This record gives sequence, C-alpha cells and structure tokens, in this order.
Amino acid sequence: MIYLGIDCGTQSTKTIALCAESRRIIASAAQAYEVLPGLPPGHLEQNPSTWTEAVDATIQQVLEKLGSRRKEVRGIGISGQQHGFVPLGKDGHVIRAAKLWCDTSTASECDLIRNHFGGSKAVIEKVGMDMLPGFTAPKILWLKRNEPENFAKLATVLLPHDYLNFSLTGRLGMEYGDASGTALMDVRTRSWARDVLDFIDPALAEKMPPPGSSTKPAGMLLPHLAQKWDLPIDVIVSSGGGDNMMGAIGTGNTAPGRVTASLGTSGTIYAYSDKPVIDPGGEVAGFCDSTDGWLPLVCTMNVTVATEAARHLFGWTHAQLEDAIRTVPPGADSLLFLPYLQGERTPNLPRGTGVFHGLTTRTMTPAHMARATMEGVTLGLLYGLHRMRTLGIAPTEIRLTGGGSKSAIWRQICADVFGCRVVTLVESEGAALGAAIQALAAAETSKTIADWSNDIVQVNESDTKVPTAPVEFDYFAAMEKQVSLTSALSERGFL
Repeated sequence: MIYLGIDCGTQSTKTIALCAESRRIIASAAQAYEVLPGLPPGHLEQNPSTWTEAVDATIQQVLEKLGSRRKEVRGIGISGQQHGFVPLGKDGHVIRAAKLWCDTSTASECDLIRNHFGGSKAVIEKVGMDMLPGFTAPKILWLKRNEPENFAKLATVLLPHDYLNFSLTGRLGMEYGDASGTALMDVRTRSWARDVLDFIDPALAEKMPPPGSSTKPAGMLLPHLAQKWDLPIDVIVSSGGGDNMMGAIGTGNTAPGRVTASLGTSGTIYAYSDKPVIDPGGEVAGFCDSTDGWLPLVCTMNVTVATEAARHLFGWTHAQLEDAIRTVPPGADSLLFLPYLQGERTPNLPRGTGVFHGLTTRTMTPAHMARATMEGVTLGLLYGLHRMRTLGIAPTEIRLTGGGSKSAIWRQICADVFGCRVVTLVESEGAALGAAIQALAAAETSKTIADWSNDIVQVNESDTKVPTAPVEFDYFAAMEKQVSLTSALSERGFL
C-alpha cells in the first residue's frame, strides 16, 4: 500500500509517496511560493488558496509518477506550518489571508494578554508556555483590535494543516499537537484554557473546534477529490499535525533519548516526553506531540537565514563556505555572533538585530565571520538544549534535519557544540515522511505511530559525527557569553 505525506510550509509544499512494503519514498514533488508582498515590517501572510493549489499540483505530480500504482494509495497525512491563523466565516470561506508563525506584528497583543493575567508566569501556569508573537492566540486578538469588520465574520479558527484537512475531508477539527501551539490550550490537560479564550473574546470558545486525539483520523477523502485524482473511494486522511510534530515522527523521535534539531531557515530543537514538560521561564514550549505524547521544543528564527547571508555577502558557493570555515579554529578566535537578523523567538526579541562581538584585525576576515555565524546560530540551539536538559530531557543522540544538515563541517560543529553524537537520516523530508507514517498508522492499526516510525526511519551512518576529543574549545562558555551579551544589550535597548 502507498501513503501520501504532504508538508505545507512557508516557502513550499512537498508531497511524497511512501511504499509501506519497501519502507521507502518512491515518488515526490514540490511547489514553491512566496509570502504576500508589500506588507508592513513584521507582517507575514499567505492566502490559504496558495496552499490548496500547491497540494493539488504536487499530489497530481506524484500520482503521475506512480502511474497505475495510484490505486494502491490508502491514506494521506498533512504536515503544516504551526501557529498560523486561518479565519473562516460561517459558510467555510476564508475571511482574510492567514497570519503566519513568523509574523511578529502581534507583540502588543502578547503584552495585553500577559498583563491581564499578571505576567508571563501566570500565563505559563494557565497554558504551559509564555505568550509569544508567533503563537495563534495573539493573532486572533490582533484581528479583533485591527480588523473588527473581519473579526465580526469569524465563525471558526483553524490552523494551516487543519484547513488543508478541511479542504480534503469537508470536516472541521484540531488534534492535540498543533492545537497546543495556539497558546490557547492547557497542555497538561489537553483542553482549551477557557479564561484565555474569554479574555480575547467571550464568544471565541464556540469558534474553536474541540481538540481530539492525534491517533484518530480527520476523515475520509471527499468523493469529488478521489474522482479528480483517480484514487480509491476509501482513502483515509489522518489527523496530521504541525511541522515539528510530524518532523518528530519522520525522524524517529518518538521515544525518550532522541532529540531532533532542524537546521532550516529557522531552527528547532525538540524531544519526546511521555509527560508534560513545563518551563517556568517560558523558553521551552511545552507542546503536545502528534502521537498523544508531549514535545518540549525551542525555536529560533535565525539559522540558515544567517549562514546564507554570510555566504552571499562573500559571494561563495556552499563548498567555498565550508572550505573557509575549516581554515578557522573552533571558537573563531573568540569572535562571537548574536544571530538575530530577523528578530528572534528564543530569546524573545521580535525586533532584535545581529551583532559581531570580538572583531579585531585578526578576526575581521570573511572566514572568521563565516565560522562565527555558523557557530552563533548553533549556540542558540545549544541554549535551548541546555534548558531542556535542566527540565529532565536526557539526550543520547541528536538527529539533524534541514538544509544545514547537508554540511559536513556543520554536523561536526553540532556534535562539538551539543556534546553528543549527531546523525542524519536516509530520508531528508522528515515532516512529509512523518505525515505519511501517521497516515499509515491510521489505516493499518496493528502498530502504533511510534512502532511504524521505528520500522521506517533509518539513520545515515556515514554522516555520523561525535564530539572532537580532546575538546578544543569551551562552547558552553561561549553560549553563556552569548546569553550575557544578549541580555546586556537588550536591557539597554541596543538590540
């Protein structure tokens, strides 16, 4: 049997076909797109029709590659960018463009919510995480405050992957994993935090689909879509989930000890937990996962966006970037980079900027600045991993995904910075693969999602890196210095 996994992100949508018998991806397709142009700084939006068109196009391309085997398709799973706000009217139409996870225009709304409940600690007590601009809750309040005519039309709040499920099945719903990223749910009990909903609007609770188990299907593929795509009439659509939740499944991160680190435009580092993990400081998001467990996670907004900026600055190819970095010792001769080129989520600096600290006649070279950039973004992820360790997460292996994981020098830097074995995976499309695995588990219930994930996800042993011995540089001290500089500059309003 064949299962389609769809990863709908900010920059593109990818669809893959997973063969359950061979445990391999046998076809794939992708379609790129942009965010809406001309918006004010901090506003990042897309029309949901962009996603549905890309889903349709990539599914058709994959099915074309499958040929007659398209009749073997039994399930579809959706991975979607987290936190986006898709507002629907009473007839199910989209009221306005979706505000995306990377939209930072809602800082004022976060302050309003925090202040009403008595500060960050009180909010964390209610929902399990702090109120940050990327989350869905402040986006809803933003709509109410800035576009009251559109808010008056609001009948249903959906997240991006929920909207795609709705387009495929005609059914409205939310599963625990992605719903936990709204900052409207008490992640301990997996139920809506009614007083937070009521503060945003007394009628908001009735506009939120009831959250449900991530192991329960979203529904069946609509008959007209099955006919259009020449698929069987009994194709199941699994609950799907946020891209990080699906990435966890697609990287085998479904049991304690394994940690996934994504080196993409933004960065994430997350782990599986069988109980809620609540950070009193609010830096680790205590999400639920999409297997009915929990997924403590830290997100940073500047990873390959920073390394690519350095590469373009010096006019290098990727190979030239790596070669230059190899000429500089670990620690870049004490040149340290604060990588907040497009604001930051951890630490919470929505209007943050980048800083090089330690420039001298020796370190003001392209190679030093390139190494400091790569190390700086990795130190940001180390801070998140350190916070998770203090909360009881004990990593034995880091599984790298994202474009940055293709770099051998970056993999070694990760092993040295994290102080842990680092591996990559045979299949690089973690979120799409996770969505396909979840669809497989929804259709073939003899095994759990975790069991199917362990069966299918394979480590690429040839890419494995372990920490350099003896340790050439104290990266933990560098991380502490990065945190200290960030704190000092931000307190003075210089970031």
